[in-house]
Amino acid sequence: MIPVTRPFLPPKEEYEKYINEIWERNWLTNDGPLVKELESKLKEYLGIKHLLFVSNGTIALQIAIKALGLKGEIITTPFSYVATTSSIVWENCIPVFCDIEPETLNIDPELIESKITRHTSAILATHVFGNPCDVVAIANIARKYDLRVIYDGAHAFGTTYRGDSILNQGDITATSFHATKIFHTIEGGAVIVNSQEMYDKIDLLRNFGHDGPEKFTGVGINGKNSEMHAAMGLCNMNYINDILSKRKEQVHYYKSHLERTDIERQKELEETNVNKAYYPVIFKNEEQLLRVRDALEQSGISPRRYFYPSLNHLDYVDDEPMPIAEDISTRILCLPLYHTLKQSEQDLILNIIYKNI
Repeated sequence: MIPVTRPFLPPKEEYEKYINEIWERNWLTNDGPLVKELESKLKEYLGIKHLLFVSNGTIALQIAIKALGLKGEIITTPFSYVATTSSIVWENCIPVFCDIEPETLNIDPELIESKITRHTSAILATHVFGNPCDVVAIANIARKYDLRVIYDGAHAFGTTYRGDSILNQGDITATSFHATKIFHTIEGGAVIVNSQEMYDKIDLLRNFGHDGPEKFTGVGINGKNSEMHAAMGLCNMNYINDILSKRKEQVHYYKSHLERTDIERQKELEETNVNKAYYPVIFKNEEQLLRVRDALEQSGISPRRYFYPSLNHLDYVDDEPMPIAEDISTRILCLPLYHTLKQSEQDLILNIIYKNI
């Protein structure tokens, strides 16, 4: 069986060492020492100012919307994981979809202004598959119309733009540390901000509004994460450079062999170093995709139609046509990519693709 992804796991004894320390302290959650250590190491590694470790990437998005006090309409992408849209709806805001660029697969800045109304409060854009949005164009639009900007950076750990972490962009970036991500804490995520004021606000929001043991400031939620999850993150930090390097090797191997075909690939934004979180390929039509997918699955290989369907088709949003996102979503397939994927397994995948396109 070759899955589309497989979580990286450090040597068991390294994780057990942390678990033994947790047992000795008997401190399992509530801003423990490992949570603080992980936050510190992540900030140093990523070159970011403020980071709050939370329970998952969806909570990170919801907290971001709440922290900015957003109301009304939020312009967003139809080509993302469902949590991008569901978080907007969950926070009683209205998602307004804006179609994507056909090459980068990110929200198209040239279309955003046409979606702005007097009810628009923010733009929530996704760095799709870790490929940065046109953050300069989006920032210019936001300044022009006095809008807030949230980035869904669930896939963007380790990606840089002009030498700086892409997670530094926008008013707030939410990211995911789910087991399927390049860097994971089994379950988890983070909220990244640049201002101390916003950091302090989110620190209250993620812990019920606790402002000391007997005082509450505002409405909060339980968005904390545990020492067990932080321990996995600390272990994985020791291997993150190797993980990123291995991904680039695997992507280069796929790319060098698929160049002989007419299969399209995502175009990366200029001046970026993309983390290679996924390897999506775009077929000429859905029939070709289904033929390749079925042949792979018959050989015990599990690619993923990621993202499908286009989010404007969700049953709780207005289904406004998004022709590019709808077209791409029917033709895109993510091939297996993970740390222990062997070159011989990539060869098997490539041979099946060659025979079925």
